[in-house]
Amino acid sequence: MGNALFIVWRESVEAILVIAILYAWIQARGDGRIRLRHLWLGVAGGLGLAVALALAMLGFHSQLAGTTLEAFQAGIMIVAALLVTHMVVWMRHHGRTLKRELESGLARAAEETGGLSAALLAAIAVGREGAETVLFLYGIVAENADGGWGGLMLGAALGALLAIVTAALFLKGSRLLPQRVFFRISEVLLLLLASGLLVSGLEGFLNLEWLPPLVEPVWDSGALLDDNGLLGTFAGYRARPALSILSLWTLYWMATLWLLRSPRKPA
Repeated sequence: MGNALFIVWRESVEAILVIAILYAWIQARGDGRIRLRHLWLGVAGGLGLAVALALAMLGFHSQLAGTTLEAFQAGIMIVAALLVTHMVVWMRHHGRTLKRELESGLARAAEETGGLSAALLAAIAVGREGAETVLFLYGIVAENADGGWGGLMLGAALGALLAIVTAALFLKGSRLLPQRVFFRISEVLLLLLASGLLVSGLEGFLNLEWLPPLVEPVWDSGALLDDNGLLGTFAGYRARPALSILSLWTLYWMATLWLLRSPRKPA
């Protein structure tokens, strides 16, 4: 439940903040061509895309079995890990200028497409966060880390409620939860979750013999710390890792840290 709560919390906060920026712009600068109904139409469209993706994945899941299902689940875990990593990197480079970029982009688009621009921006924001959330939650269930659908749904509901409260505090400028601190801490936790999903997905391919172990195990630290602890379920720690998975895990962190530290390219 904890992983589901956190991912829904973080993803929903981002979507709510984007919607709030668009809402404020329309209220303050709307010239009649862009109305709030266009914004809510886009929000509904983004939610619809996320629901459609969830239904499609459940449909695929019900039609698959055996090796095909295991490969599908392993692939989704890896895709979810990479998508969340991309989201963290994108927010690191665009977070400070997100409000200005959204407002300037909406102002330019309003001259050409009017209300459609607001609807499209809202749909993209909500749809992107929703799609990432759906993939991540499916990956959590496939990993069997949160105890099935009951715990997942409860965690998702609590995460959504926390997101509303958190976004409200941000928008009011509350000092109880500084926005910079929230995003810095949450991005670290998200990357740890992503690395854990990545390891689980790679292990799925290793169990299917689609990925060679090379050397297994590289070491055995089970006497000091086993896989069932917090590091194992949350961050992908393995007491007896295979060399191939350890190498890919190391490459993931090297690439992620490089992307986080690299200067932002101009648009």
